[in-house]
Amino acid sequence: MSLPRPLRLLLLIALTVFAVLSALIYSLTWRPLPREDAAVACNGQVAQLQPGQALKVMTWNVQYLAGKRYVFWYDLPGGDGPDERPSSEDLAMTLGEVVRVLRAEQPDVVLLQELHDNASASDHQDQLALLQARLSDLYPCSAQAFYWKAAFVPHPRILGSVGMKLGTLSRFQIARAERLQLPMLDADLLSRQFQLKRALLVSYLPVRGSNEELVAINTHFDAFAQGQDTMQRQVEMTDGLLRQLQGAGKTWVLGGDLNLLPPGQFEHLQEDQRSWYAADSELQNLAQRYPMIPSLQQASGAEQAQWYTHFPNDPAASGPDRTLDYLFYSPRLTPLASQVRQHDTLTISDHLPVIGRFFLPSQE
Repeated sequence: MSLPRPLRLLLLIALTVFAVLSALIYSLTWRPLPREDAAVACNGQVAQLQPGQALKVMTWNVQYLAGKRYVFWYDLPGGDGPDERPSSEDLAMTLGEVVRVLRAEQPDVVLLQELHDNASASDHQDQLALLQARLSDLYPCSAQAFYWKAAFVPHPRILGSVGMKLGTLSRFQIARAERLQLPMLDADLLSRQFQLKRALLVSYLPVRGSNEELVAINTHFDAFAQGQDTMQRQVEMTDGLLRQLQGAGKTWVLGGDLNLLPPGQFEHLQEDQRSWYAADSELQNLAQRYPMIPSLQQASGAEQAQWYTHFPNDPAASGPDRTLDYLFYSPRLTPLASQVRQHDTLTISDHLPVIGRFFLPSQE
């Protein structure tokens, strides 16, 4: 029996609206492949790494150059912070401060997280390009990979475009790079289209006069993932990549904002801050297998405060109070020194730069 004509008309209208909305969402959002080439740019003739040389690596979540004068809506446990975006003046001031620190430290490889690109909340800046323009004499090579991109996000505190990426700067040649998609938060089909799509940015730096290369991995794990196994799955995928590199005899370094506490710090947090983390941190699965900066002893011991890397924008925080950012490195690298640069970076970002110095393996 056929449907009455009015009902058929309503059904047709509903299907048309659904099709139009689906097409609109498809056009506004981004669907990366599980593995794809990442953009690499090198200007001019760029030197290659040399066997046995000293190597300085920094990882830093620069909080899209927003600075520290805000409490953003997502900074409070209730998601009700008052601020939605930084001013243009603060964006410019923070850019200058990041450039100042990078020029002072002059790391050979810089792993940056939370760089905006065409986001309405940061004046549609390409922040990696802005840094490159100010640092072109130091860093002729770069690699980049988005992990959030949409022409419009209908969240009431956003209502505009988003774009966030990982950026790797290098004083030495990057031959190629790839983007590996990390497991995503569980979400309904509609929300999934607009959510962050975290990734590993894997850059390959050749070592002169050999078949060797340094594999530099940049990442930013999920936040707000408690109640799901997302963090565990992201750790497992990362561990799988590191095991593969170890098995192939590769030299590698991994850095980023992992949003994971070291053992012992959970108990030090205020009660309303603990809900973002697991009491039994997933970080241990990596820390037990690979050397890291800071080490578990440093990040959990009596001097742990000098290894804190996160200074929350929450007004209840009077200074850095936890470690979320790390460098993991291949046993083929010989560690020389390490630090969290705290003394002059507290007003730049809600994260602090982690620095490691190593020797590359000598040629056999």
